[in-house]
Amino acid sequence: MITPVLPTYARADLEFERGEGPYLFTVKGERYLDFGAGIAVNALGYTHPALVAALTEQAQKVWHLSNIYKIPGQEKLARQLIDATFADTVFFTNSGAEALECAIKMARKFHYAGGNADRHDLITFEGAFHGRTLATIAAGGNKKYLEGFGPAMPGFVQVPFGDVKAIEKAIGPNTAGVLIEPVQGEGGIRVLPNEDLRRIRALCDEAGILLVLDEVQTGFGRTGKLFAHELAGITPDIMAVAKALGGGCPVGACLATENAARGMTVGTHGSTYGGNPLAMAVAGAAVAIMTKPEFLEHVRDMGRSLRQKLAMLADQHPQIIEEVRGEALMLGLKTRVTNTDLVEALRAEHMLTVGAADNVVRLLPPLIIDETHLDEAVEKIGRACVALEAKLAAKGAA
Repeated sequence: MITPVLPTYARADLEFERGEGPYLFTVKGERYLDFGAGIAVNALGYTHPALVAALTEQAQKVWHLSNIYKIPGQEKLARQLIDATFADTVFFTNSGAEALECAIKMARKFHYAGGNADRHDLITFEGAFHGRTLATIAAGGNKKYLEGFGPAMPGFVQVPFGDVKAIEKAIGPNTAGVLIEPVQGEGGIRVLPNEDLRRIRALCDEAGILLVLDEVQTGFGRTGKLFAHELAGITPDIMAVAKALGGGCPVGACLATENAARGMTVGTHGSTYGGNPLAMAVAGAAVAIMTKPEFLEHVRDMGRSLRQKLAMLADQHPQIIEEVRGEALMLGLKTRVTNTDLVEALRAEHMLTVGAADNVVRLLPPLIIDETHLDEAVEKIGRACVALEAKLAAKGAA
């Protein structure tokens, strides 16, 4: 089909008309269980009444205001985030990539403001994904995303995932900080052990550099804590967030301590749409829900239950599932078949998932799911595995 849209996406032949809770419905009325949630964005599912109410109320007032003026919604949401985290200050963006751009600039400007202009390099992990801008693809270092876009932007040093000794060795006179995801999402749901994250925090402190966390995908309850770094009992100096922050409304944020943000003075950074009233209203309603202790406890309960059910499935279908990995409701199935085969088999069962590197299928359901949704998902995954096993048997007999 010819489309006027730039063909940069390998889209599935599916069109959805509406959503409700953890389900999406096609124009033909077919129902799909969504365990992708717009890639961890729709944390409260579809048409959540609190988000609909916040959007509707604000839409009747004002949609956009330039950052030339005070925007009360920014003040309110920033206070919500500061009260719930390590941060002293917040900059609002439209996306995760923009939040990372702000974080990268902030880390460099921190040292410049302190008289150390040569400290501009950030150490990152191989397999990381930080966005699609020229700076963030350079930070990720993935050749697939860098190819054809000219020389990679300097200022990033990649080390093997989880190699803390390599980070220690890479720290030098030009190092501004360490930029990492506590759990690599697109990298294959690879979890950085808590003890490693604690050691990296200590290394940054010893070297006088900043710890910058990318919690765009892990943030707002996905790992059972409000943010994944809480599992290790540490705090970063700078943190980029987005995805679930707006519950589906495009919004991101860069959070920081007052010290880390010391170089970000008037005129050093800006955004036309960042922090617009519509996004602030919806995000404020979403954050009010996701910061409740009972909400996070529910995520942990559902995560434990789903993990147990998936482990049983892995035992039953060893030809298909090699490993279950992840935290809470950020889980991955490392497959023995091609991961796209399992994604397609699940789609045939009317279940939506997301592929990742390392031959992993990501399970990122809305955080409002209950046991009935878990049972439905496990049943669909089981049927998909049986279908793939039949194909393997037929191929072996041929």
